Amino acid sequence: MTTQEFETRLQSTIDKLSEPESYRLVCHEHFKGEPLPSNKNILRIIELVREILFPGYFGNTTLRGETTKHYMGVYIDELYELLNGEILAGMCFECEDTTINKIEKHRSKAEQNTIELIEFLPEMRRQLVTDVEATFLNDPAAKNYGEVIFSYPGIRAITNYRLAHRLLQLEVPLLPRIISEMAHSETGIDIHPKAQIGESFTIDHGTGVVIGSTSIIGCNVKIYQGVTLGAKSFPLDESGNPIKGIPRHPIVEDDVVIYAGATILGRVTIGKGSVIGGNVWVTNDLPANSRIIQKRPKESTFTDGAGI
Repeated sequence: MTTQEFETRLQSTIDKLSEPESYRLVCHEHFKGEPLPSNKNILRIIELVREILFPGYFGNTTLRGETTKHYMGVYIDELYELLNGEILAGMCFECEDTTINKIEKHRSKAEQNTIELIEFLPEMRRQLVTDVEATFLNDPAAKNYGEVIFSYPGIRAITNYRLAHRLLQLEVPLLPRIISEMAHSETGIDIHPKAQIGESFTIDHGTGVVIGSTSIIGCNVKIYQGVTLGAKSFPLDESGNPIKGIPRHPIVEDDVVIYAGATILGRVTIGKGSVIGGNVWVTNDLPANSRIIQKRPKESTFTDGAGI
C-alpha cells in the first residue's frame, strides 16, 4: 500500500465518521468544563460504600475498635468528594438548558443529595444486614456470614440496588441506572433501581434474574436463578408509541418463594406465603398461600407409531 493510498483510505473513514447524520442519535454535545459521568469514579463509589457498610471485608484497612471512627471518616470524606462530583455530572449531563451555567445551577442540589445519601448509609446497612441474614439462613451451603458477604452475587446485586434505589428517590439522574447495570454486568442479576424491595430479600444463585421497574416485593421473599418479574407488551398511545411510567410489573407479597426459571408477567399480585414452582408461567393474580407447579405430562396413548 502506497503512502498516498494509506492516507486516502484513512481520510475517507474520517470523513464518514464526521458526518453529523451518522452520529445524530449517539452524540452528546457539552461545553468545555462541564463534567461528564465517570465509570471509573462510580466503581470507586460502589467500592467505598461496600467498605463502609461491611467494615473489615473490603479495602486494605486493618480495623480495630479504636480505629473504626478514623477509617469511617476517611472513607466518608472520599465518598463525599466522588459522589458529589458524579451527581453534579449526571445533573449537567441531563440538563438541556444551554443558556445557563449548568455547574452553578446544579451545584447546591448535588451537594444536598450527596449529604442525604451519606446520611442514609446507616439505614442502608440495617437493610442489608437483614438481606445477609436471610441469605445465610436460606442457604444450607452457606458456612458463615463472611462467605455470604464476600462471594454471593445476590448480596452484591442487592447492595448496588439499595444504593441506586435511594439515589433514584433523591431524583438523582443517570447514576442509579449506571450503578444497577454495573451489578447486572458483574452478576447477571438485573434489578431496576425503581423497583420497591422489602427487607430480608434473598436471591439464590442469581444469574438471569430480572426485576422490572414497577415491581413491588415484600419482606422475606426468596427467588432463584432465571426468575423474571416482567411486563407484558407495552400499551400504546394514540400515536402508536409505548406508554411509559404506568405500573406494569408484579406485586410479590411477604414470605413468597419463587423457584428457578419462573416467569411472572404483568401487574399481578402473588399473595403472601405463596410458592411458585420452577419454569412456571404466571399472568394472573394468586391468593395467599398458593402453590403453583407444572402439571405432569399426560401419558401418550401411542406406542411405536401405533394408531398413526
